[in-house]
Amino acid sequence: VYLTLHVGLGTFRPVDEENIEDHKMHSEFYRLSEESAKTLNEVRQNGGKIVATGTTSIRTLETVGTKFDGEIRPDSGWTDIFIKPGYQWKVVDSFITNFHLPKSTLVMLVASFTGRDNILNAYQHAIDEKYRFFSFGDAMYIH
Repeated sequence: VYLTLHVGLGTFRPVDEENIEDHKMHSEFYRLSEESAKTLNEVRQNGGKIVATGTTSIRTLETVGTKFDGEIRPDSGWTDIFIKPGYQWKVVDSFITNFHLPKSTLVMLVASFTGRDNILNAYQHAIDEKYRFFSFGDAMYIH
């Protein structure tokens, strides 16, 4: 399945607001083709799971799911979705992503899926074992 993503540097910008609700999320352009939407829907209809690779893919699929009330439809546009704890997931069932830097929207996205304590435990393990961080090292599969 192909998905066009335009990833901006804002992806790596730390959250420096005291209240995360005040954080201005960056925008990224996406395009989900008709063929890809059809494939993803067939996977769901056949009992399969949607596994996203990377947080930009996650943001795109969840933007489409939010826009179309949980449905996967062809779409393109800009997303500034901020997935953080409390978010109700609509499309993605599991994902592969890097270990992300603290205070980033990316680590908040992962925590919204796994729960804060689970991800903090995984990060402590990664620190103890000297994993590499910031998109140039180890990755994790979350389901």
